[in-house]
Amino acid sequence: MSKKIFWIIGLVAVLIIGIIVLTDVTNKSVVIDYEGQPFLGEESAPVEIVEFGDYKCPSCRDFNDRLFPVIQEELVKTGKAKFYFMNYSFIAADSTTAAQFAETVYRELGNDKFWAFHALLFANQSTEAGQPNLYTEEFLKAVVAEVATPDETEKVMRAYDEGKGKEAWDKDMKIANGLGVSSTPTIFIGGKQFTGKTMNDFTKMVEEAASSGK
Repeated sequence: MSKKIFWIIGLVAVLIIGIIVLTDVTNKSVVIDYEGQPFLGEESAPVEIVEFGDYKCPSCRDFNDRLFPVIQEELVKTGKAKFYFMNYSFIAADSTTAAQFAETVYRELGNDKFWAFHALLFANQSTEAGQPNLYTEEFLKAVVAEVATPDETEKVMRAYDEGKGKEAWDKDMKIANGLGVSSTPTIFIGGKQFTGKTMNDFTKMVEEAASSGK
């Protein structure tokens, strides 16, 4: 065997090994800290699903309008998975304003009021004319007032003014950056990033995570 052929075979072998290693790293499950995060579903559900989102992101709104209701009905309400939301605010300055305000709602009013506010925030992402709304404090106060009493609304406003939502937002951003999140929505299922295209792909990944104990 000539040296040239020997080197070609060696190079191919190295490339194959590299692909195998890269695939293994890509598919490796990561540990995500869910402590203190808002979630929907049974605490005992075997699989964690987390959406990293930005309240200004049109694709996140589409996800929450179209796919999330199916996830909730087929996977969350059936006890197969629990669903978390974490912030990855990057689109505009008021992305951060909205995220920290939402964290304040969760801190002050609890899980149920948070999810009601969360849904309304996406529903009010744009005006009837299709123009993006600016998430000012006045606008956010009006949104939370739809799910909270006047006293609760004022409680949230005071806490927000005191920066009570910043620590939780910082934690979300640190987790997202550590995972290499660079766009929204980014979904992890059982510690692995979802890269599928359909609801069938989504359900299959949840089932695989459940069977592997992740």
